[in-house]
Amino acid sequence: MPFLFSARAPAVACAAALIVAFATNTAAGDPLSPSDASLVALRSAVREAWARHPAAEATEQTLVAAEARTVASSRPLYNPDLELAYDDEGSEQTTTAGIALTLDLSGKRRARSDAGQADLVLAEAEAALRRSGFAQQWLQAWTEHGSARERVRIGEERLALMQRFADLAERQLTVGDISSLERDLALLARDEAQAEQATLLADAASATEAYRAVGGDPSLRTDIAALGVPAAWTGDPSWQVAATPEGRIVAATAASAATRIAIAERDRRPDPTLSLYGGRKDLGTGSETEGVVGLAVSVPLFVRNNLSAELAAARADASAATAEQRRAALELRARAERAAGTFTAVRDAWTRWSQSSGTDVTTRADLLERLWRAGEISTADYLIQLKQSLDTALAGAGLRGRLWRSYVDALYSTGQLDAWVGFDRPVSEVTP
Repeated sequence: MPFLFSARAPAVACAAALIVAFATNTAAGDPLSPSDASLVALRSAVREAWARHPAAEATEQTLVAAEARTVASSRPLYNPDLELAYDDEGSEQTTTAGIALTLDLSGKRRARSDAGQADLVLAEAEAALRRSGFAQQWLQAWTEHGSARERVRIGEERLALMQRFADLAERQLTVGDISSLERDLALLARDEAQAEQATLLADAASATEAYRAVGGDPSLRTDIAALGVPAAWTGDPSWQVAATPEGRIVAATAASAATRIAIAERDRRPDPTLSLYGGRKDLGTGSETEGVVGLAVSVPLFVRNNLSAELAAARADASAATAEQRRAALELRARAERAAGTFTAVRDAWTRWSQSSGTDVTTRADLLERLWRAGEISTADYLIQLKQSLDTALAGAGLRGRLWRSYVDALYSTGQLDAWVGFDRPVSEVTP
């Protein structure tokens, strides 16, 4: 399936170049080198998922229809009329044939052609919204899927530790080192870990379902932990809102509405109809006839309806579209600033978490077990501290997932997600 946004119109090509320029000059940067295998595999997976998804075909056919309408709008406005006439005036009969054509002297065809091009740009922007939205949804689902799998892995580690502790408690009770109350506490901790593991598995199943729903492949080996940490976001992201799909849509809508004013103005200008005809007149004297040639011009008179209401409506629609563009710019700017700020806050939190010495669950669990065996901490203290370490590890897995979700959100909110994914690459680089 061919990728969208090929060079369909000069305006579309300019819009695509604008987005690439935004992505190139952004201060956010790329989290890793494009040659990184994990990142390349992830981007390729997004592109392949879009190429296989029914939404891609629907979007492509929508653009085909938009292109056809653009071609139709550039065609001549009037077709010629063939006229055949017979006039019987008693002693005289006249037979004529002619052709009539309305002349577009007011530029109606040009105005409609401009409107068709504007509508095509709008259709391209709407298609970009669907494609970027799919990429965002796919990456968010993939992130949640990977984060859920990581939480399941940590939960399995927790369950193994609690089972080991329960077994040790049984043996310690046998030799009289701990009381039955402490043994029961260890068994309760194991049972709680089993219940919580069931919850983690259910959450992972839901995340996998959402991932499959957008065409994701759960067997994809690109692990979220292998992607590293995105680069810090610096600079003001609000100036990039024009490159977002929503920003392109409102701008294209305003441009399309403006072309309707020209159409309404030209519709108020009458176009003359030129008729040329010829034939024979029977003079009623036997075989005597004479040739007939004529030229006629007719001009419509806009006296009952001068189409002023249509012009007023077109101007009002254009004003409304311009106001909507300003309103959308305010919201998109606020969204971009929120997304960049959220990413920065989550990235800072992740940096602090990853640098903490208490996040190594295995090392801390071994230390706690030695202290418990030596009698330096009680069973309750052991469980409290071990649970705290495991909860911290689970929180870290969730924080890593939120880090990448916020990064994807920031890319989308500043119109850079398409370029980051690589949708502008040739089809040969996408199709396996």
